[in-house]
Amino acid sequence: MTTPRIYSSIALEKGKQCELKQDNYKYLKQVLRLETGDRITVFDGWGHEFEAVIKNFSAGRVALELGKEVEISARDIKITLGQAIPKANKMDVIVRGAAELGADVIIPFTAARSVSRITNEKNPQKTARWQKIACESARCCRSTRIADVFPVVSFEEMLARAGGSALKMIFWEEENQKSIREVLSDQTRAATKDFFIVVGPEGGFSREEIARATAAGFISVSLGKQILKVETAALAIISIIQYEKGIFSKI
Repeated sequence: MTTPRIYSSIALEKGKQCELKQDNYKYLKQVLRLETGDRITVFDGWGHEFEAVIKNFSAGRVALELGKEVEISARDIKITLGQAIPKANKMDVIVRGAAELGADVIIPFTAARSVSRITNEKNPQKTARWQKIACESARCCRSTRIADVFPVVSFEEMLARAGGSALKMIFWEEENQKSIREVLSDQTRAATKDFFIVVGPEGGFSREEIARATAAGFISVSLGKQILKVETAALAIISIIQYEKGIFSKI
């Protein structure tokens, strides 16, 4: 059986013990039916992962003894996704896929053509749900870091969160001058390690939004002639960046 891999919300430290709480207790004890002495791996989402032994189960908690630290590779790049709120539960799909593909930060925002129930999406419980999805994605795909999912913000607030050193791209179906391939292959940007990408809702961005974004230093970029669904676009973009610059670019 594959060694179970568990997330700890408490930072891990070599040579220390670790205590997991109720959710992990149920999973390890009732679902996996593990016992004292069984081995697992545990990670904290901050780049630390350890082999561990279960010391005991008690009162809805699991005590672990941390052993050897698992060697991990540092991430070469940082990817921030600004995603306009889509309809229904499509954001769940986007968060899950983006986290699996190595997005570091996910910022949901409201766009002029967003047609979801914005009040509901701004509920703190919704953000907590997305963060939990990101955590589960990290556990399943053996990432040592968990994507940080922000609360829903306005279009302007999202733009303002882009750092000055980031390559800032906003994807627009009406763009006919610059493709993502051209932007990423530009040798003047070869050393770029920080990518901030912005993807619109089902109806796309308005011209006014594109103008505001370019005034804020974003490049309007095309994915090509084929129009992708909103839940596919962000994942395609992150995959392209990872292929060119990140985790898929080398073995």
